[in-house]
Amino acid sequence: MLTPSAKALVPFVSVEQMMGLVHHIGLPRVLQELAACIEEDFRRWPHFDKTPRVASHSDVGVIELMPTSDGVHYGFKYVNGHPGNMRAGLQTVTAFGMLARVDNGYPVLLSEMTLLTAIRTAATSAMAARHLAPKGARTMAMIGNGAQSEFQCLAMQAVCGISHVRLYDIDPAATAKAVRNLASSGLHVTACTSAQDAIEGAQIITTSTADKQYATILTDNMVGAGMHINAIGGDCPGKTELHPDILRRSSIFVEYPEQTRIEGEIQQLDPDHPVTELWQVITGAAAGRTDARQITLFDSVGFAIEDFSALRYVRDRIDGTTFFQPLDLLADPDDPRDLFGMLARAAL
Repeated sequence: MLTPSAKALVPFVSVEQMMGLVHHIGLPRVLQELAACIEEDFRRWPHFDKTPRVASHSDVGVIELMPTSDGVHYGFKYVNGHPGNMRAGLQTVTAFGMLARVDNGYPVLLSEMTLLTAIRTAATSAMAARHLAPKGARTMAMIGNGAQSEFQCLAMQAVCGISHVRLYDIDPAATAKAVRNLASSGLHVTACTSAQDAIEGAQIITTSTADKQYATILTDNMVGAGMHINAIGGDCPGKTELHPDILRRSSIFVEYPEQTRIEGEIQQLDPDHPVTELWQVITGAAAGRTDARQITLFDSVGFAIEDFSALRYVRDRIDGTTFFQPLDLLADPDDPRDLFGMLARAAL
């Protein structure tokens, strides 16, 4: 058997290994470190190639590719979104990603990203809230208690100091699941019977629902002055969560306007409705929260730079550990011009 050389082996992080890595570091620390890594890349936003994700839509869901490069490394994520999967006992969202060198095109990491996407989404939400939420915020309403909810709550705790979460889902079983999973988190957890009940006393509202439809999870009268909203459930055309009147009263912050206007809450507004890019707030080029009564809205659809950050974080964190396996992914003939010869010798 021909043995591939070390230079042709690509580190691969499986789901099991990703879980091992997270437990090895500790989820709160992972969320804190990943939020810092994402913020670091937002600070160098102009250095990245940026394009709306390449989407293939169907009546039941979407499959997308999310690419970007900073000129040194290139990264992409494959991700799907199929709300009906839950009825078949499948994940709504699954993903994997790759990081490669720009100078020679060789991959340096292949990783699962179903779990990693949930973690990076939560870290991004918390990073945004740290810049936009009212100072001293301690209570968050989590509306939609599916696969994202616990990560969102724990990220707000680890990064922003949230101490109380109020949970609501149209499915009481989902809320009960989240209550169980957060029981040992140190958070004060309240299960609520309506969205209105959930936002009582909250300074931060996070919405994360799954149905692919124009939905109204929050009506205008539910959102009071001074609140911060993380709207992360509206992430494809025809899928929203907020009444448009909320948007008109809010200062809206987005990742990449060209993508958010297609997929985010602001698809409900005029194409020229003003928004602020979050990286500009982080670098000080634009204002974030300017007064106590301002409603701030992070209309987050997820962007490739966040996945790039997550992949480079994992690449750095697996170094010197056993939480990966070398994958024989690349052909490596002794003579780069003799690919056929390598195949022929394998028969022997």
